[in-house]
Amino acid sequence: MIHFKYRALDADGASRQGNLQAADEAGAVAALQKRGWLILSLQACAGHGLSASLRRSAMHGAPLVSFTQQLATLLGAGQPLERSLGIVLKQASDPRRRALLERVREQVKAGKPLSQALEEEHGQFSALYISMVRAGEAGGSLENTLRQLADYLERSQTLRGEVINALIYPAFLVVGVLGSLALLLAYVVPQFVPIFRDLGVPIPLITQVILALGEFLSAYGLLVLAALVIVVWGVALARRDPQRRQRHDQRVLFIKVIGPLLQRIEAARLARTLGTLLSNGVALLQAMIIVREVCGNHALRAQVEQATERVKGGGTLAQAFGEQPLLPELALQMIEVGEQAGNLDAMLLKVAEVFDVEAKRGIDRLLAALVPSLTVVMAVLVAVIMLAIMLPLMSLTSNI
Repeated sequence: MIHFKYRALDADGASRQGNLQAADEAGAVAALQKRGWLILSLQACAGHGLSASLRRSAMHGAPLVSFTQQLATLLGAGQPLERSLGIVLKQASDPRRRALLERVREQVKAGKPLSQALEEEHGQFSALYISMVRAGEAGGSLENTLRQLADYLERSQTLRGEVINALIYPAFLVVGVLGSLALLLAYVVPQFVPIFRDLGVPIPLITQVILALGEFLSAYGLLVLAALVIVVWGVALARRDPQRRQRHDQRVLFIKVIGPLLQRIEAARLARTLGTLLSNGVALLQAMIIVREVCGNHALRAQVEQATERVKGGGTLAQAFGEQPLLPELALQMIEVGEQAGNLDAMLLKVAEVFDVEAKRGIDRLLAALVPSLTVVMAVLVAVIMLAIMLPLMSLTSNI
């Protein structure tokens, strides 16, 4: 998403200015025109500085879940919306979050719907969040919608947290393995080079290879590290090209072991988002547009865009996703059954539950195999280095 800075006039002729996020300039223009504003200026900004980062993080993750749960509880207790926002505001400890909630409450106090007040806080609330709130307001069930939204956000946070927590130990293990090998090869092994030369004993091939590798890393280690940084930076730049990133993400989905796991994770995210939106009265086409922005895999994002066009032309969702299957076959079959039975929203939520369980099981199995494998690899590599060092010494001992 690109950050845009705008100046515009609203329907009453009042001056408006601020920032918003959109996929491109046309999307930013459409978003402003949808509000009935006359655009005076619109320009893209970097959006990667500290201030932009702080704006995005003011209401994100756990704070957003807490805000949604508290607001739903207060509305369920019969409190008016403006008073509920005031109570939630008193619970906020972060100054930026308090300022944001204060602005939202003032907008609601002035007579604006909550969805419009949230939309005014550009970039703080996702299109998914705003659309569900708007649907809840239209259906007169804002409390239930917020409860479902809180449940959706909490499930998403839980899955993401489980994945991150599960990857922490393997990540430290990989860093430890690479760091230990680099230390042995770059600093320890070169210390034996002059010793072996002075001994005058025959040096085995494996020892020669390890010594040569150690001398190379000792002399050019920093250059190798710089080259790796440049390669990573180049790959990151290449992924900014939408076509390249789409092709790369599509190839990733078909990698053995990793690919099926990613397909399950993406299927769960897509199905839960689409099912939650449909169950709250959001139209299918509008829900598909929102789901497209939720997809983390760009190949799947492109497929959602194509599926939206197929559905707009009268096709079914299962057929649209089945043309170039990037989702698991079970997900496509369950979507087809849901469409035929007329309960697509419930079936999508069922798909999300099924693939949440499968994704968690797959992650647990992968990590259960990964950690011992890394340990074995590290032990073998260290043993090879130590063997390469000990062989000449053993040869010298046998000749004494």
